[in-house]
Amino acid sequence: MFNDNSISISVSDDEADELGRMRVRVRRKRKKLGQRLKHRIARKLVRYWALLIFIPALGLFLFEASRIGKKPSLVESERNTVKNPSLEKNSDANLNRLDHTTRVVGGVRQRCLDILSPEELEQLEIPVREESDSPVKKVLYRSENDTSFLGGNNSLSQGQPEATRFNSFTGTQTLDQREKSFKVNETVTMNCGFYSENGGFKISNEDKEYMNSCKVVVSTCAFGGGDDLYQPIGMSEASLRKVCYVAFWDDITLSTQEAAEHRIDGDGFVGKWRVVVVKDLPFLDQRLNGKIPKMLPHRLFPHAKYSIWVDSKSQFRRDPLGVLEALLWRSNSVLAISEHGARSSVYDESKAVVKKNKAKPEEVEVQLTQYRHDGLPEDKRFNGKKALSEASVIVREHTPLTNIFMCLWFNEVVRFTSRDQLSFPYVLWRLKVLKNINVFPVCTRKDLVNSMGHIRKAKPLRN
Repeated sequence: MFNDNSISISVSDDEADELGRMRVRVRRKRKKLGQRLKHRIARKLVRYWALLIFIPALGLFLFEASRIGKKPSLVESERNTVKNPSLEKNSDANLNRLDHTTRVVGGVRQRCLDILSPEELEQLEIPVREESDSPVKKVLYRSENDTSFLGGNNSLSQGQPEATRFNSFTGTQTLDQREKSFKVNETVTMNCGFYSENGGFKISNEDKEYMNSCKVVVSTCAFGGGDDLYQPIGMSEASLRKVCYVAFWDDITLSTQEAAEHRIDGDGFVGKWRVVVVKDLPFLDQRLNGKIPKMLPHRLFPHAKYSIWVDSKSQFRRDPLGVLEALLWRSNSVLAISEHGARSSVYDESKAVVKKNKAKPEEVEVQLTQYRHDGLPEDKRFNGKKALSEASVIVREHTPLTNIFMCLWFNEVVRFTSRDQLSFPYVLWRLKVLKNINVFPVCTRKDLVNSMGHIRKAKPLRN
């Protein structure tokens, strides 16, 4: 029934052995070819290794040469922008953060800033404190109109070279006058900016009227278009009623911010900040111009009892009345400032300033030579507190003693370098009667502000 259509092929044992030997020979040939190829590549690498190194090096050289040959406008544009994209990204992530900074104390995690609750802040009253125990009762500020203080060497023509740093805004100060300014009496007379009507730092009458109304002020400044204006956050309704927020700009910053659609409204505000546009800045160095609102708020806000300074690179994120209570009133302090996070000695800081090109080596050496001559010790602690401070946040009561301290500090940065970390410990050491200072830890400063970093390089003033 079925047809067998299959085909059978017989293979002898000899043929099978021959087939196996052929497979072995093919594998051996493949192995030899692989070995020959490896040896050939190795010989090529040995022969041309210099060329293989030279070609990438040439490519790198041409790339760098093309960067150097960029147009100046492009190079300047790169300088005025954030160099590290990751920094810009991290800054954006920090904006508007309200989470508390904590640290471990005795095995227990605690907040770095123990601030009152919102309900307690609403009931908080600004204390009125007497200065009966202060050795200083009155501070007089020298001006060109005070003929009794001129002595033939206290006025300055506007043609004075910038290299001296003293000008018609500061008035001159001899070393002898500097030495006398550290002596504390019941009535103290000293230089403290605003020496001449023609000295610059002009503010409109409308802005002056607003500033004269402030009893508690949070202030910042951005001159030269360097930084954006970050809106304060975390404040109570009580602080919104009782606290002034004032930002100082110049015309360069005004133009920069208007270009970014951050415009001052009809009442003079950008968000919660009252913006004061200053005309005729007295220094070519924008860092020195920034020291005026930073160190002399008692001159700018004559009726204010308390002030909080915040650098323009930071966003203030706590209730100002709560900050005053936590850092001043609770500890009966008149000045609160953050300790330095990296160093403790003026002399160590001076090396870091020079290494990072923050100031000219010869300027720093002049300052340190004077401080050594005056006997400033290399101690890393004064009165049990860390000697070196980081001054991006300054909280203080406006008293005769703190006003003197800030004037002395301002005069030092004018005379020497604008790196105020170098002069703060010196003034603190010289003004021994000022003891109730709260030097708070770095983590407290981090809780007070969101650090944003400098956005762009400030533009200097032109002659």
